[in-house]
Amino acid sequence: MAQAPRETEASDAGSFRFKPYDGNDIQYPGFGFDIQFQDSKSRARVGKLKTPHGTIETPNFIFCGTKANIKSLQPQQVKEAGADIVLANTYHLMIQPGADIVEKMGGLHEFMQWDGPILTDSGGFQIYSMGDGTDADEIKGRNNKTERARSLNKITEKGASFRSYKDGSKLFLSPESAMEIQRKLGPDFVVQLDECTAMHVSREYTEKSMHMSHRWGDRSLKAFEKTHDGKQAVYGVVQGGVYQDLREESAAYTASRPFFGTALGGTFGGNFDQFFEIVSWCMPNLAQERPVHLLGIGTFKDVFECVRLGIDTFDCVSPTRIARHGWALMKGAPGERLNLRNAKYKEDKEPLWPELGIPASANYSKAYLHHLIRAGEHLGGQIIAQHNIAVFAHLMKEIRKAIQNDTLDALQKEWLVE
Repeated sequence: MAQAPRETEASDAGSFRFKPYDGNDIQYPGFGFDIQFQDSKSRARVGKLKTPHGTIETPNFIFCGTKANIKSLQPQQVKEAGADIVLANTYHLMIQPGADIVEKMGGLHEFMQWDGPILTDSGGFQIYSMGDGTDADEIKGRNNKTERARSLNKITEKGASFRSYKDGSKLFLSPESAMEIQRKLGPDFVVQLDECTAMHVSREYTEKSMHMSHRWGDRSLKAFEKTHDGKQAVYGVVQGGVYQDLREESAAYTASRPFFGTALGGTFGGNFDQFFEIVSWCMPNLAQERPVHLLGIGTFKDVFECVRLGIDTFDCVSPTRIARHGWALMKGAPGERLNLRNAKYKEDKEPLWPELGIPASANYSKAYLHHLIRAGEHLGGQIIAQHNIAVFAHLMKEIRKAIQNDTLDALQKEWLVE
């Protein structure tokens, strides 16, 4: 059953339609986004995203290291698999071990021993999704009816108050504190605080929430500017739910502000066609010279279709999450993956994908992986996790090449089985 909208005072602040931003035109030394090639038939493009910790090629996939680690893998294994950039989660890290500890340990790069670029999200999605239980599934288009204890207390214009899932202590996150926490964590890319609305809330609520997220975006920029030292760059977030005019307005808002990049967030509808349409509404209204990130989405099909719309980077926990269930990503496989729990792999001597060039994909038989998963051995999930990262890294390399060679349609047919 759909839950009632969250308690909020945002409606008291009225609408917000691009009042003058009273900060400065923020500059980002050490950062850059250079579009190298633009497809003539779509918005697909190949670029280079420059950061203080290296330059990555786009389109690219950002692998999720939620609590400052990629599940089951050491950083060198993630690098070996071909990953260029990872994501860490502000919400979880502010609770454990705390931003102050990470800062004392030298920031995320030193703390987790990752020398490439890092992006942190604002923590907003986790507050709302974990607070309301079912919203995360609705926002991401999943049908998971599992109930979760409500931890979100209240959203006001000031910010969100909630309770720690670890010890129940009272916590508060505002646009200003989200920027301060991310400054202490020390990633290359940080994200403004926003409210993430689900499909079941009304249009009225969605619109008022979006305007509040715009005001929060301005406050995030002001807070970011106060301590800006050239080591970080900030992304604005497009909200607006399933409503075209709101998505277009929110996209235009981000373009009017001195964000380095743009992230698309919130609900993307209940099926793939609606998701694709919602993303397409946003793209013409964005600042075209900025990198565009799609928050929390990432199947092969998602990537192919959204690359055509102009998305530059993606993130999703799926590659490592499904590995723990024995699912190995595979080019041309039904459903994009193999279920290694299946009995048909019990005597299969073949490795997963030797051509990927890493031990996880080349050295172990499907029979061995089947055994590990069925026996509940963590090694099985670890091997498959590295393989899945390598598959996605390989996919993105092939996509970049295909865009430049005008072979994206043919490549999609190789990867996807209808």
